[in-house]
Amino acid sequence: MNVLVINCGSSTIKYQLINTDDQQALAAGSVERIGMADAVLSHQPQGREKVRVTGEILDHIQAIEYTLAILLSPQYGVIRDTSEIDAVGHRVVHGGEKFSGSVILTDEVMAQIRECIELAPLHNPHNVRGIEACQRLMPNVPEVAVFDTAFHQTMPDYAYMYALPWKLYERHAIRRYGFHGTSHGWVAARTAELLGKPISSLKMVTCHLGNGCSIAAVDGGKSVDTSMGFTPLEGLVMGTRSGDIDPAIILHVIGKEDLNVHEATALLNKHSGMLGLSGVSGDMREIEAQVEAGDTKAKLALRVYCYRIRKYIAAYAGAMGGLDTIVFTAGVGENSSLVRRLSCEGLTFMGVELDDTLNGIRSKTGRVISTNTSKVKVVVMPTNEELAIALETARLVAPLRG
Repeated sequence: MNVLVINCGSSTIKYQLINTDDQQALAAGSVERIGMADAVLSHQPQGREKVRVTGEILDHIQAIEYTLAILLSPQYGVIRDTSEIDAVGHRVVHGGEKFSGSVILTDEVMAQIRECIELAPLHNPHNVRGIEACQRLMPNVPEVAVFDTAFHQTMPDYAYMYALPWKLYERHAIRRYGFHGTSHGWVAARTAELLGKPISSLKMVTCHLGNGCSIAAVDGGKSVDTSMGFTPLEGLVMGTRSGDIDPAIILHVIGKEDLNVHEATALLNKHSGMLGLSGVSGDMREIEAQVEAGDTKAKLALRVYCYRIRKYIAAYAGAMGGLDTIVFTAGVGENSSLVRRLSCEGLTFMGVELDDTLNGIRSKTGRVISTNTSKVKVVVMPTNEELAIALETARLVAPLRG
């Protein structure tokens, strides 16, 4: 089955056309700077050179039109007709309490996704625009929504509730939701396969470390806690997000700096984290380069980042009553041996023993990087959210095809 995977942002669309039978991406690309005269479409057909097209792309509908056109292009395309697209899978950031799994898109489902916009005003509106664009341009192709929050809907109430007045939960659905669920679920399942053990028997801590970072406690294949909360701001130190802070700090800073709500939100989400601490960058590659050069602020930022990861790992081991496996994934988790080493440092009391040689080896496939005698296995497992979305979409659409 050919599944077109769509991930819409405010001014971007990322896409992949994936054959779910052999799990290969026939093409992948993105449209950036939507709404501007100098928008850019980047397209990578499987086994061929990348193509870049610039021009005016006014909205998401036009961006999807450009995407379909290049997928069908005689020169750069990989299909001859849109009928070769069997289904479309959409990444939707927030499903609230309404969705505990992926769903085929219907008018009722769309109405419920729109109701979740107030929970994710920076993400869900753009996800909806992408869905509406595909529905308009491919009205007969079944479409599926795969939610970032769905995997974490197995959390018990004592893990997702905040100690705030109950009426705020009743009125505004304020609770922990968690994000990166598609990635956490994917790497947990792949790690169980790598270790040759049923996922139902494993207690895992999965560490999704990219520009956005989150950790999940996965017990028997189910999320029982996660570091991101009501929004993706809570939890670990991230590229530009603060992660956990005393909530009184922002109230204090708003008064001292005379900030409005918009400015305070930008401070916490776009100017904090590794960027704010280091004064250098939110990109871990640049941070590590500055650490190598002896920059003291970059060194401190890295220590804070890894210390927070280590605290969450130990806390989630306690929450689950044990730990079998630590999994590192996403851009930083998969590529930074230094971050993995510092994050596991001091966890020997739990039976964590990292193999420095294995930790230093780069690989595109999942691998164990702990010693043979380590009681807790440490694994690097590449995430593939696009493939996960494609397979979920194919699973739901297959019964409709007879």
